[in-house]
Amino acid sequence: MPLQKPWRDLERETAAAAPDRPGVYELGDGSGTVLAVDHGVLRDELKTAVAYGDGDRVRWTETHTLEGARELAAEHRDRLE
Repeated sequence: MPLQKPWRDLERETAAAAPDRPGVYELGDGSGTVLAVDHGVLRDELKTAVAYGDGDRVRWTETHTLEGARELAAEHRDRLE
């Protein structure tokens, strides 16, 4: 099941505006197909994704801790398989 958040274009401005907090994010292609699910400090992770051209779109949800983000990402990946 995908994150229940709207897609945003994966651009430098989007990464810069992302929260400096832990969370889970999905990277997608232009049609909205999920390419990857990962976790970490959102702003840092998205800046890296932009630099490497890892996707066209992104959506995320914040968590309280990195451990919580790691667990949520693992559950989310299992649901996508």
